[in-house]
Amino acid sequence: MLVMMSLRSEKSDRSKLREGLAPYRRWGRDLDAESVEQMERACRLPVSLAGALMPDAHVGYGLPIGGVLATDHAVIPSAVGVDIACRMRLSVFDLPPTELENRTDRFVRALETETRFGVGATYSPRRQHPVMDADWSVSPVTRAEKDRAWAQLGTSGSGNHFVEFGVITGLKEHPTLLPSPRVALLSHSGSRGTGAAVCKYYSAVARKKHPELPSSLRDLGWLDLDSEEGQEYWQAMELMGRYAAANHELIHRHIARHLGLEPMLEVENHHNFAWIERHRISGKEREVVVHRKGATPAGKNVLGIIPGSMASPGYLVLGLGCAESLDSASHGAGRRMSRTQARRQLNWRGLQELLRRRGVRLLSASLDESPEAYKDIEAVMAEQHDLVEPLARFEPRIVRMSGPHEHPED
Repeated sequence: MLVMMSLRSEKSDRSKLREGLAPYRRWGRDLDAESVEQMERACRLPVSLAGALMPDAHVGYGLPIGGVLATDHAVIPSAVGVDIACRMRLSVFDLPPTELENRTDRFVRALETETRFGVGATYSPRRQHPVMDADWSVSPVTRAEKDRAWAQLGTSGSGNHFVEFGVITGLKEHPTLLPSPRVALLSHSGSRGTGAAVCKYYSAVARKKHPELPSSLRDLGWLDLDSEEGQEYWQAMELMGRYAAANHELIHRHIARHLGLEPMLEVENHHNFAWIERHRISGKEREVVVHRKGATPAGKNVLGIIPGSMASPGYLVLGLGCAESLDSASHGAGRRMSRTQARRQLNWRGLQELLRRRGVRLLSASLDESPEAYKDIEAVMAEQHDLVEPLARFEPRIVRMSGPHEHPED
């Protein structure tokens, strides 16, 4: 099935860089200069129409994490990201917070039994989901990777991916929210090794198609949506979106079943994805491809989840539909230290003391995921008050992540 999109409304020379930058706005203070430079390089592409940089921005591959880019009839694999359709999912249960305090071991066992983390994580016997009955022949990569995808179905990645129990407390009146604090389950991960393989393959194709790009922009090669490669990538990306959603669905389903519970509220959203949307660009409403790399969809009245860190709060938010942000918000707090810097400057003793003070039980993680490696989530939320409205706050209590020495997949 082909992606349908209207023809480009403007004739332009797509072999030459823009003379000036496509209009973009940035949120947040003290953004690192390199992520700003990456965003501005992306805004020089001939296919770029508009952009936005979120307050959690930090350096990424091609486009910065926290970068939002609208393009003309073109998709940029590296602007979608390596972990295609990385995603958040929240389940709220009708349990008071005292359950986590009084029956901690019950929740620990559920996480340890029903989750697996890391680059090589698989299930045997394999978990079942209708996504594996989809058409995996939409691209040569998904066709070749289907067996690995099935083996990894229901697992989580490494790096900043997590599954955690915590307490969610309503901050605003809203029809879907509970009047008092409840136990909740929150997860973050994406499309595993198959998504990474799709990104690697089509990023290489896009680079080869655009030898005219200078070396500083080579990683931002694009695929026209009416090309065979563009159609293949788009359909593979869509499949990875369904696959990532299936991973989270299975994680939450198996944990809930282990505990004998049914969720009373479920919310989820992608980041690291591209959408065909209508936006007003330079005074004219038109159809564009919106890439949100590490950015949360935040259209008017759209629910989303913005996490903090293993010991910092996350938020259930309501999008405000800000046109200048292309209906987007941050996807988290954002790193303030690189992984290398965090490993050099932080230590386990300090992390364990921080976790003790904040009442968090950590089952596994790497040191470079310490809350001290991240920006202040409260400051980030304040910097995007015009993008989202916080409805509820999630406080982590029992956290599981990939262990040390794993290659980060975020």
